[in-house]
Amino acid sequence: MTTYTHLHALMASPTHPMPESSRRHQLTTMWQGLAALESADRPSSNDWRVCSDAVNLLETLVIMGYVKDPSGLLPDAVEALAKAGQRHLAGGPLRLDGLGIQAVRAVLEDYASAIEQLSHRTMVMAHRHTEKRISDLLKGRGRAGDVVMVEV
Repeated sequence: MTTYTHLHALMASPTHPMPESSRRHQLTTMWQGLAALESADRPSSNDWRVCSDAVNLLETLVIMGYVKDPSGLLPDAVEALAKAGQRHLAGGPLRLDGLGIQAVRAVLEDYASAIEQLSHRTMVMAHRHTEKRISDLLKGRGRAGDVVMVEV
């Protein structure tokens, strides 16, 4: 099941950012997830997922050439979230370490900047591409260096 269809991409504005209410919802959810991973008593797998989704979306935007990795911390954020997920699957807390918090926060700030500037159509296309990339990863069709977490 995909979030957006090809029709969604065609109907999305090629010149304006996604509607403000959609941006606000995405960004609020993302920042709440990070806050929970940083300091909540028991962060949920959903907190981890929303942060991972934003990191994956920024990675797609970089791959597609729409943005650069301004902080240079995208690989570190991917690694930090993977380590937190692996720790959780091994029975440990779903937490980021100090360097992981810095990397994920920087990448989420980069994503927040991108979502405010890029067109709605670009974001829908990136979302579709990200879902396909993750689906391919789960089917064993990833690239060298890809990090795969099946479930947290």
